[in-house]
Amino acid sequence: MSETALPVTLDRDSAEPLAVQLAEALRAAAADGRLRSGDRLPSTRALAARLGVSRTVTAAAYEQLHAEGWIAGRHGSGTYVTTTPPGSLKGRSRRAPAPEPAPDVVDFAPGAPWAEGLDRAAWRRAWRAAADSLPLFRPQRGGLPEYRAVVAEHLLRHRGLAVRGGLRAELVLATGGTTAALVELAAAVLEPGDVVAVEEPGYQRAVGALRSARIKVVQAPVDEEGLLVDGVPDGVRAVYCSPAHQYPMGGRMSAARRVALVERARREGWLVVEDDYDGELRYDVAPLPLLAALAPDVVVHLGTTSKILTPTLGAGWMVAPEPIAAEVLAHRDRTGTSPSAAGQRVLVELARTGDLGRHLRKLRRELSERRAAVVSAFAAAGVSVLGDDAGAHVVVPLPDARAERDLLVAAEARGLRLDGLARHHAGRPRVFGVAIGYGACSREQLTAALPVLVDLLRAV
Repeated sequence: MSETALPVTLDRDSAEPLAVQLAEALRAAAADGRLRSGDRLPSTRALAARLGVSRTVTAAAYEQLHAEGWIAGRHGSGTYVTTTPPGSLKGRSRRAPAPEPAPDVVDFAPGAPWAEGLDRAAWRRAWRAAADSLPLFRPQRGGLPEYRAVVAEHLLRHRGLAVRGGLRAELVLATGGTTAALVELAAAVLEPGDVVAVEEPGYQRAVGALRSARIKVVQAPVDEEGLLVDGVPDGVRAVYCSPAHQYPMGGRMSAARRVALVERARREGWLVVEDDYDGELRYDVAPLPLLAALAPDVVVHLGTTSKILTPTLGAGWMVAPEPIAAEVLAHRDRTGTSPSAAGQRVLVELARTGDLGRHLRKLRRELSERRAAVVSAFAAAGVSVLGDDAGAHVVVPLPDARAERDLLVAAEARGLRLDGLARHHAGRPRVFGVAIGYGACSREQLTAALPVLVDLLRAV
């Protein structure tokens, strides 16, 4: 494509920064084929002159795309498009998707469960027992009653959630997982144009789910204690956050901040969506009270089996105020949608035999030992990590986008897939580093990889 045909239109009346608009336009053009790998882009100065904007705008957009891996500079030659992902960006997150690792690359990206640790005999028993149940003749819009009862018991035992003296199973709705639940909430409860604040950096699939429903997403900053309550912009309809183990930075929202969040939500009429990411995986101290326990009237609590068991089940849950739950059920009825019952039945059987509880105890033990090994190896090398003693990943901060990008490339060349923080921003990246997951790999792979990781981080 010639430079003169560059597909860019900027809306100067929009509240969205011009640099973000420019990055989105170039990203979308690469996604739908108008720009292809190898196409040369104009210089930041030339593009600024053509668009009638300052060079600061074009430089910021290029820096964002560089950080995401969409473009690359060639010394003495210019800037080129480096990748053309399949499909369109319409309705998706504005961040480039993380690529699938090559078969010979060990996956250390966060967000994957320790599926290797599942007891295979227990897994087979649960599926056989689930298959003995009679097929449904009508959909269960809220989920199987026995599944809802199991989730209520799980939340009480492992997350301390007791709403109004006891979590009734009818307050629990089955879902297809956290992102699927967020899609339903956006469609059933929110209106197009509503404003929702999302942690920055944060879970970009949540951003994509909201934007697909034409919800306006604004960023709310985080620090080592999670979401900054005072940083949430005025006028939002809802706030999405992960207080148990902020994704991806790994902080835990303090008790004082939790109270401040629900108080402001009540005062300003917000709905708080609590994504309980890694909520079951604490190793140092007892978990703090869930937001849903503090304020069941304004909090929607979301959980999933994907991180504690496997995404194979496609099963999660939502605990919502009764009016919200009723709207979600009405939406399901209108659209003829229901969560799949197969995964629900398997979880019921795992809970009934005690295999679920045994797996959770083994999971916490294993991941705690893995985290200790990672942190110890890094500390001995003088490498600091961020985040609480929880979950299945650590974060190593880096000074800038170039350091992050160089480390990702170097790790891939050594057969390790890491995850950069730049892609976890909905706006211009402001925090850089790598998230290193230690759940999906085997113990042998982790042991072999630690010296390599230390060498790579020392080089940075």
